Amino acid sequence: MAMTLRLSAAQNEALRLQARTEHVSMQDVVKRAVSEYLDHHGRTTPLELVLDAEVARYGTALAELARWTD
Repeated sequence: MAMTLRLSAAQNEALRLQARTEHVSMQDVVKRAVSEYLDHHGRTTPLELVLDAEVARYGTALAELARWTD
């Protein structure tokens, strides 16, 4: 899928220099950056999204339950 990416002049120049340093295209640098970002920040399942919201909502109660022992 094609898309347009609008960068500032400074961002464009930094990207151009990075691509030149690595001997790859600017597109390759951007694609790798997006993949790395999604690996670290992306949510892959709806369950993860729900857990993020609910753990924050019930964090105190979950912490108390974790302290209980038989």
